[in-house]
Amino acid sequence: MTALPSLVQMPQRGPWADSTGRAGAVLTEMPLEVGPHGWKLCDRPGRDLERARATLREDLDALAVAAHGWTGPLVVALRGPWSLAATCYLARGDRVLADAGAARELTHSLADGLGDLLARVRSAVPGAELVLVLREPQLPDVLSGAVATFSGHGRLAAVDTDVARGALRHVVSAARGAGAGSVVVHTGGRFARRSVKVAASSGADALGLALGPLRPPQWETVAGVVEAGTRVWFALPRPRHGKTSDPSRTAAALRDPWRALGLPASGLADVVVHVDTSSGVAGGDLVVTKPRAVRAALDDGVRVALELAEAAMMGR
Repeated sequence: MTALPSLVQMPQRGPWADSTGRAGAVLTEMPLEVGPHGWKLCDRPGRDLERARATLREDLDALAVAAHGWTGPLVVALRGPWSLAATCYLARGDRVLADAGAARELTHSLADGLGDLLARVRSAVPGAELVLVLREPQLPDVLSGAVATFSGHGRLAAVDTDVARGALRHVVSAARGAGAGSVVVHTGGRFARRSVKVAASSGADALGLALGPLRPPQWETVAGVVEAGTRVWFALPRPRHGKTSDPSRTAAALRDPWRALGLPASGLADVVVHVDTSSGVAGGDLVVTKPRAVRAALDDGVRVALELAEAAMMGR
């Protein structure tokens, strides 16, 4: 079993520290600022963008201290191009997603900025093996035409699957060129077969899914992804209404369907489990404010991973 520490994200510090602000700090030649409805494109860099960049610098400085001497995998999570286009607004108008040209430019800007981001992470932790996670929680809405317009009374046109796949491929390729050892496209807390297929065919090394929504038909799709040689990352269900989770039961919810579909038990050794970081239909950031809750979630994840590793070793 291998630990996967990550570059921290603490969105409660303000919009400059949320996943959209973090991506904005990475973009090249496409400055953002905070508007009445959230982040939007602007004509020139301003105070909001500088705060987002300063927050990223602070997090990288903290990482250099906390991960001194680390030589294993290190996760860098970033909002993907389609969820970013569905979240940000044009300087004067609707969401970036409403303008195909702007969405294309945003994709290229994100791809270009990855080189600098990954170089800075590598400088902070020279021995790290970089793992980039592209968070795409709104990809199901982008592909189904479910993203609301600025007014909220309509829906933006669905993005063609080939166009969506091409944009993801471009960013995945750029990440590899910038030194990422592996790339994960994570579709967040909802399961949609179309988005799963697009993410799995993006050239990424792994596909990220939420474990909770998976039912037998969805598991068949997962099996096809695994058989095609793509690894799977599972976001573990979060305890709700104050109830404590049972790691053994969570592990069984993954292990039993896996074996029922005839997938080899040894493949469980390649599965990654992690704390869910997506909340709500809009794919916002999950904020956990209590250190005790953070520790409990991490402990549960470790216990689930240990059970899966044991199952892989025992062949059952």
